[in-house]
Amino acid sequence: MSRPWSLSTKLGAIGCSLLVLALASIGLTLWVTWQLEGGAAAVNEAGRMRMQTWRLAQTLARQDELTAARLTQQFDASVAALRSGDPARPLFVPSDERSQRAFEAVQQGWQALRSQWSAPMPAGALGERAAWAAQATHAAQAEAFVEQIDQFVSAIEHHLSRLTSILNTVQFLMVALSIASAVALLYSAYLFVFNPLSRLQAGLLRVESGDLSARVQPSARDEFGALAAGFNRMAHRLQGLYQSLETKVREKTERLQSQHERLSALYDSAAFVARAATLDELASGMARQLRRAAGADASAVRWSDEGNRRYLLLASDCLPQSVVDEEGCIPTGDCQCGQPQALATTRVIPIRLDGPGLGHCARAGYETVISIPVRLHERMVGEINLFFRRPCELSDDDRALLETMASHLAGAIEGLRAAALQREAAVADERSFIARELHDSIAQSLAFLKIELNLLRQDLRSGDTERLQRTLGELDAGVQECLGDVRELLVHFRTRTNREDIEPALRTTLQKFELQTGLRTHLNITGEGLPLPADVQVQVLHVVQEALSNVRKHAQARTVWVRVKQAPPWQVEVRDDGRGFDEEAAGPDETHVGLRIMRERAQSIGADVQVRSARGTGTRVSLSLGAPARQPA
Repeated sequence: MSRPWSLSTKLGAIGCSLLVLALASIGLTLWVTWQLEGGAAAVNEAGRMRMQTWRLAQTLARQDELTAARLTQQFDASVAALRSGDPARPLFVPSDERSQRAFEAVQQGWQALRSQWSAPMPAGALGERAAWAAQATHAAQAEAFVEQIDQFVSAIEHHLSRLTSILNTVQFLMVALSIASAVALLYSAYLFVFNPLSRLQAGLLRVESGDLSARVQPSARDEFGALAAGFNRMAHRLQGLYQSLETKVREKTERLQSQHERLSALYDSAAFVARAATLDELASGMARQLRRAAGADASAVRWSDEGNRRYLLLASDCLPQSVVDEEGCIPTGDCQCGQPQALATTRVIPIRLDGPGLGHCARAGYETVISIPVRLHERMVGEINLFFRRPCELSDDDRALLETMASHLAGAIEGLRAAALQREAAVADERSFIARELHDSIAQSLAFLKIELNLLRQDLRSGDTERLQRTLGELDAGVQECLGDVRELLVHFRTRTNREDIEPALRTTLQKFELQTGLRTHLNITGEGLPLPADVQVQVLHVVQEALSNVRKHAQARTVWVRVKQAPPWQVEVRDDGRGFDEEAAGPDETHVGLRIMRERAQSIGADVQVRSARGTGTRVSLSLGAPARQPA
């Protein structure tokens, strides 16, 4: 099979052909011109030979032998020049037959004429009449010989006229060849370059406009044909890539949509478990969200006890009542849904009528169930079951989604349990606080009243009226003191901080204190520090109330000053202008009981209480919070 010509080979062949034709034409023109020049020189030489013939004839008539000999030699040189030619001039006899025959006749005539003219004249023939006769003879011979030379010149001129015609024809052909060459070059350029290039350009424009089905028909098996084939392969490749890109974009969009739905499900579940208040609300809401997130037909949320011996159905969504009744409580391991803790994992379980423990699910029309364990710190908290009425597979992303939602559920269950424990602890603390308050105030007053009642009985038996009145007065004072303690406890229990700033609670406490005692109070707050946490504020307020209670009971003061410094370390000071007491001489009376209560409260918040007093100078109670860690960040 012959190898196809390339574009360069084609253009080279056309160019070489045109070059050969041009060189041939130029060579032919040069050859014809050379022949014309040689023939013209031969004509000139023949003309000179005519002139030499007449001169030689006249010289012989004068009987000038020296000149005749010289002229004879010049004529021989001219004949020799015509015979051998002179390429330098150029000078040669044309090679056509007529010219050659005429030249042969000239040569022969010259040889004959030369032999005649070189013969010596007979003696005694030098008379005048003999001279005229010889002159006439030489003239006749010269005329005959010149006639031969003219025939020779006519043959050369005839040949030169043919060469001139040939030269004109060749020049005309060269003009025609130039025009044909230009046309051929233009057509070749159109056929081999411009036309394929325009097709390639049109194909590129179609591709740029978005038509990836554009193809270019190869015109020949050359470079442009290779370019067209490459363009077609490129367009085919781009079309395939574009189609695959659309598929990939569609798949990526679907994947992003799926991820968005999963993230939305995770966000909704996280937001829901954060606001769920009860276990029933949490289980019911998570059952609905899990069913929607998995696209299941029904769902169930089960709780497992501490020993993982049974699973209780907390909530379900779209589950038939018959299945709910049958699966209210499942012993661990009796059904595919209740997995033991050691073997618990996320599973896809096909449902068969003859399968163990799944007959009621099959009777309800379900074909697949997905079991997701709910774990918390390697402890089985419960299980999530998703029911499908079709065969179902679980992808890695869906598995991760369901397990994450299960972990949210486990954390929320633990959060509810911790909140319940915290509430229980708070109730226990509050009960302990109430018991301590009752013990430190009302219980002591009641014990005092009991003692006074025994003394009253003794006085009644003895009949001592004066002691009876004194005992009744003491009982009345004790009852009033007990009522005061009850009112003070009610004030303590009702006064709470509900803001970040403690100032409103302090002002309310001082206003109640003024109404109960009639004493004047002054509140001075300085500093711009961060507010205290709520639990710390409550304890600070109770310390202030306890200090005010001691003022009411023992100080006999007229004015009370409360100063608060709101900057680390926080300081709260309660000062009065009462009678004061001797710190060293004071015994374990009720004042020291109140001081002990204040110190216990201060210790619970990492604070310190200092009491400074002297007789006649009043009392100063200072609370210092030196633990910055108790303050909010």
